[in-house]
Amino acid sequence: MMPVERLLAVPDGLDGERLDNALARMFGLSRSRAAELIGEGLVLLDGRPAAKSDRVLAGEPLQVTLPPQRPPEPPRIVEGLAVLYEDDDIIVVDKPRGVAAHPTPGWTGPTVTGGLLAAGHQLATSGAAERQGIVHRLDANTTGVMVVAKSEPAYSALKRAFRERTMDKRYHALVQGHPDPLRGTVDEPIGRHPSGDGRFAVVSDGRPSVTHYDTLEAFRGASLVSVDLETGRTHQIRVHMTAIRHPVVGDLFYGADPVLAARLGLTRQWLHAVSLAFAHPTDGRRVEFHSDYPADLSHALDILRAES
Repeated sequence: MMPVERLLAVPDGLDGERLDNALARMFGLSRSRAAELIGEGLVLLDGRPAAKSDRVLAGEPLQVTLPPQRPPEPPRIVEGLAVLYEDDDIIVVDKPRGVAAHPTPGWTGPTVTGGLLAAGHQLATSGAAERQGIVHRLDANTTGVMVVAKSEPAYSALKRAFRERTMDKRYHALVQGHPDPLRGTVDEPIGRHPSGDGRFAVVSDGRPSVTHYDTLEAFRGASLVSVDLETGRTHQIRVHMTAIRHPVVGDLFYGADPVLAARLGLTRQWLHAVSLAFAHPTDGRRVEFHSDYPADLSHALDILRAES
């Protein structure tokens, strides 16, 4: 299939909107997908490459090259994707490493949605077709607890809970060095890294992002911290820990020390979603779910504890 080029004038109703918002609304894309197209140089605003934060003007010509879409991968069973809880409205899973939440244009590996569908679970169909039931995400190499909506009312209620920040999301991360202070808050906006290489960073025009951390254990050259998120930006913990010069151990994408990662036997970032608590979308009762550390993360801690 060949790429599709579209040339449209910005509608009056989108005058003054950010380019990524306007593009998403005009072409029925997610905002993240619109930002990807802009970052790849596939969007021209009045004949020139533009940034996602540029403001559009009514009547301005917008040219977009849409890459050909590959046929969707058939659902397949995901080894290690454990179901912690299930009822008619929600399913809570313990996500293993190397598994994305849902299909994306650049991902060909296993997904939570694909694994659940292949195992015969029903998922909500609200939202984008490739994101059935997904109300929040974990990075592909971040492990731990996730909730997925099965019913349409549950999807709406859970999305609202995440939007209104009533979800209690807790992560544990092993970070380099010793944060000072031992307990603190990182309140810095996050957006795409200026390099356009897929990373995110603290940038002045980013979206508000707040991360609270508390040191649980200190080792030689590293610390185990508990992290609570007020917001849910892409790579938020990884970006904020890097911003305060304590990158997540093993996170080479964000500048972590490869020597330390190798010594601990890590081939991914040491980051795990340990618990998730929220009001059940149907009856309002508070439910809480927990996930134990997987073997590779436990092994790295054993090494550090033996050295201390």
